[in-house]
Amino acid sequence: RMTKKILLDICKQQKLYWTPYLNDTLYLHYKGFDRLENLEEYTGLKCLWLQCNGLRKIENLEAQTELRSLYLQLNLIEKIENLEPLQKLDSLNISNNYIRTIENLSCLKVLQTLQIAHNKLQTVEDIQHLQECPSISVLDLSHNNLSDPSIVAILETMPNLHVLNLMGNEVIRKIDNYRKTLTVRLKQLTYLDDRPVFPKDRACAEAWAVGGLEAEKAEREKWETRERKKIQDSIDALAAIRQRAQEKRKQKSMEGVATDTQEDVPGQEAATDQAELPEREEEYAEIEQFKLKTLAALSLDELPDLEDVVVSEFPPEDEIFIQKQDYHPKIEIISEVTNDSNSALEENNKSVIENSVEEVPTAIFSNVCQNHKEHEKEHLRPLLKSLFTEPDNSEGYLEVKDQEVAPLKPLIEEVITEPKDHLLLSPVCHQPDDPSSWEEDGKIT
Repeated sequence: RMTKKILLDICKQQKLYWTPYLNDTLYLHYKGFDRLENLEEYTGLKCLWLQCNGLRKIENLEAQTELRSLYLQLNLIEKIENLEPLQKLDSLNISNNYIRTIENLSCLKVLQTLQIAHNKLQTVEDIQHLQECPSISVLDLSHNNLSDPSIVAILETMPNLHVLNLMGNEVIRKIDNYRKTLTVRLKQLTYLDDRPVFPKDRACAEAWAVGGLEAEKAEREKWETRERKKIQDSIDALAAIRQRAQEKRKQKSMEGVATDTQEDVPGQEAATDQAELPEREEEYAEIEQFKLKTLAALSLDELPDLEDVVVSEFPPEDEIFIQKQDYHPKIEIISEVTNDSNSALEENNKSVIENSVEEVPTAIFSNVCQNHKEHEKEHLRPLLKSLFTEPDNSEGYLEVKDQEVAPLKPLIEEVITEPKDHLLLSPVCHQPDDPSSWEEDGKIT
């Protein structure tokens, strides 16, 4: 039962106002109620949800004078009644019930939406009461048992009918050219069943009603021509806007060129002759054409194949060699010996090598060594002796044989002498591995 306590609990559960008259919406659907009652305190309701219950009768709604929407679908209602207090009702949904005739709706002066699908309507008399409901603009009569084509005469008397749904009724198959007929006869119709009624559809239907298929075809061609013209006009307007923008950019560019020319020549007058303007425009057009040509993108097919390139096309080595003559690297002798004679020797070697580098290109370093081999022998021999001879205060020393020493590389790395049994020779000296080639005048102790 729909008791006051249950209604209050529902308001608490749905976080509505506990004071009944403050609520403008009340959700009572899917509760299993079989009777409408105890709603006297809910006077401020504007929307009442009662679908999916077991209601058999519409009753006890006298206090809901502000109600705008009433949802009673999916119940067990057999008759439309007791709606007189609901003078502000705008939408009524009584689909999926057991209603056999439409009645008692003329009292609802502002009713605009009536949904009465999935009921038991059959004859013209069952819907004849709709003639007394001129305010209805949305009518859903789908999935009933309507089969008499004369129901169109009833619908034709509804002046504000804009949306009509007759799907699921036999009458659809019994009316010839169903969609065209209803479009012509229902003058305010904008939506029929599952599709809208466009002005083009209405014009073609009215032409068909007057002159048959040929008139309909001619009217359709007129509409299509008009639509194509509208599209073409839009395209032309867009092209004109683009053309004007290009002309403005061109004019600004020409003004910029004229300003630059006047600034380059001091004392020149700002005004240019009218005869020179066409020539400048031609030059500007040539520049634009040249830019367009140069900015064209290259495709992969236009790129050369590396297999087809002839080796002879590359410049010879002599030219590369000549191009590298401008670079003269500085060659230094690396040595950390602090002896004054060695430092003087290093400076002498540096001057000799730098002088030699200036005469020969630096592309191949080995050629420098070959051209100045004799000079290097004379200056590097005393350095070699000093490296392998220890000072007088050391325990042992080594001297070099009088024999000819093999030619050395120009880069001499430091030889670090370790005491006692370890003596490291520089790898760049290229001395023979045989110890017999060296004269041992002293022993390491």
